Amino acid sequence: MFETTTNKSIKPLTVILGLLSLVTLIGTAWVLANVRREQAIVTSLISHLQGADLTVVRELSSDLSLQRSLSGLLILNALAAAVAFTIVLRGYFSSERTLQDVKVLSTDILASMDAGVITTDLKGRIISINPRGRELVGLEVDQPLCNINELSQEHDLLSRICSELRVNTKPIRDRDYQITKNGHRMTLRAGCTMLRNRQKDQIGMVIHVRDVTEKALMEERLRRMERYVGLGSLAAGLQHEIKNPLNALSLHIQLLGERLQKESQDKETAETMEILNAEIRRIGNVLDGFRNYASIHELGRSPVNVGELIQKLIRLLRPDTEQKQIKIESSKIDGNKAVVLADAAKLEQVFLNLALNAIAAMPHGGVLEFSVFQEDEKVRIEISDTGTGIPKEIQSQIFDPYFTTKHEGLGMGLAICEKIVRQHDGSIEFQTSPIGTVFSILLPAEKAA
Repeated sequence: MFETTTNKSIKPLTVILGLLSLVTLIGTAWVLANVRREQAIVTSLISHLQGADLTVVRELSSDLSLQRSLSGLLILNALAAAVAFTIVLRGYFSSERTLQDVKVLSTDILASMDAGVITTDLKGRIISINPRGRELVGLEVDQPLCNINELSQEHDLLSRICSELRVNTKPIRDRDYQITKNGHRMTLRAGCTMLRNRQKDQIGMVIHVRDVTEKALMEERLRRMERYVGLGSLAAGLQHEIKNPLNALSLHIQLLGERLQKESQDKETAETMEILNAEIRRIGNVLDGFRNYASIHELGRSPVNVGELIQKLIRLLRPDTEQKQIKIESSKIDGNKAVVLADAAKLEQVFLNLALNAIAAMPHGGVLEFSVFQEDEKVRIEISDTGTGIPKEIQSQIFDPYFTTKHEGLGMGLAICEKIVRQHDGSIEFQTSPIGTVFSILLPAEKAA
């Protein structure tokens, strides 16, 4: 998993020390052999000498005694060197084992982490990466390590934060970016810090990458929930303070119009009255849409067969789609027995709204496809079209209340759809391109009795 460079400077030192100890032992043995040979010669000479030469022989014997002392000292040095060599050798092997244990421990720790950890040199070349990191950035297990800027374009943020870190040297935290994996959109959160040695020199960078898809979804839901806080009472207040006077105003305008019609047949006056009535109706629709969006009513849940609900919707849509030369595909729901615990009317409202949006995106004809998949304890419903897609600059706003690109409508359709799906403990997401858009709804499956 890791490419590491081991410090081998201790090995030559150990070899040199061993050779020196061996040379010392050989030298000591050689000196000792010479001393013994000289003692043998002296003993032989003593046996042939007479009284006058004994004084010289004794002096020679004392010199040999000194040599024996030196030989003993050399032997002690050799033994000390051998002991020192043994201690160093044991220390070396102990250090090697400790280093291997540390490597195994760090490898196991990094392998068990849910976050990707990537280390690079100062030029951005990846030095090490844990298994989770390979999975998140799309590197196969047997794929060689590369430079951080050679990863797929979806991970371009990692290269950018490394470049920023090289300039500022300040840690970078919590930079989010999105990728698409196995057809699903994922949100990754990245950070980058400098890697330093014991001397505090910069030797590389450490990149952390985490999958925060669920967390980002929860954060988005919390942000949306914040919008609902107080909206219920606000909607009720608007209904009372605006809708009631508006109804009175509408009634009086109607009476005024009838009176003017009797007194005068002026066409311009009639058009003006019609505009006033239309605008009052539009204000009323805005208030009703806001009330529906802000209301927090309990859902009337019951087991709902998703496939049957969609087939019912298809029968409703078919006359309109045939007129607009749009083909409906539903082969992926035939025979599907997926059941969810839901409010059937609310769920049908979601499917109908998404289908109408898909039809509107194909003014010159195309294919509208419904799909239902069982995924473990979830049911995935997909509604796709072959339209022109959703422009990138507005993709983050399509679920916002009152946001619309149409000349007609209030822009509440997708906002209410998202709210209904969330009330069913589900999620809604989309993927779009210039050749079409796919909306995916994920709902908890009803457990079989």
